[in-house]
Amino acid sequence: MSQATPRRALIVIDVQNEYVTGDLPIEYPDVNVSLANIGRAMDAAHAASVPVVVVQNFAPATAPIFARGSEGAELHPIVGSRPRAHYLEKSLPSAFTGTDLADWLKANTIDTLTVVGYMTHNCDASTINHALHAGYAVEFLSDATGSVPYENAAGFASAEEIHRVFSVVLQSRFAAVLGTDEWIAGLASGALPQRGSIYASNQKARERRLRQKEAEQA
Repeated sequence: MSQATPRRALIVIDVQNEYVTGDLPIEYPDVNVSLANIGRAMDAAHAASVPVVVVQNFAPATAPIFARGSEGAELHPIVGSRPRAHYLEKSLPSAFTGTDLADWLKANTIDTLTVVGYMTHNCDASTINHALHAGYAVEFLSDATGSVPYENAAGFASAEEIHRVFSVVLQSRFAAVLGTDEWIAGLASGALPQRGSIYASNQKARERRLRQKEAEQA
């Protein structure tokens, strides 16, 4: 798909109370910062006639989080109070799976998805990967998203580690990773965000390692 004049949709994923006042609080970036940036991105999209798609995740009523009918599953007011062009519900990580998102994007001739919302490493990454495989260009606003920490049989990772590593990996192949300010400026100027590649990302990392080794030997 040509990126000379991208036709975007802003995909706002799972900005629900569970991540703010519920039992799965976003820890990095600060949730108040990401919420504010999500609101700014929605307002800028609306002003630029970029359609906004709001996604809401639901689990069964007996689930510990996102239980249908619970306060935690409700949309946060930052999103719930703002206009949207389309709304969909999901129960799996990708916003494409079991929804009409693909049909809606096709009907509206969208070729570029800008992803915000929660969580970086779960529903955001799943949706981004799905979109890439479906032929869409993707943008990911890393300061309008967030992660939680995990500990399980595989080990421990902080929210900051998870968010940082996933952002680096996404930039290497799957999406253009940028900040909300840069994205909003691009809406006005038409400038396209920088996209990475696996090869270039690996080469830069190897060069960094070589410089560090040379500095240690100096």
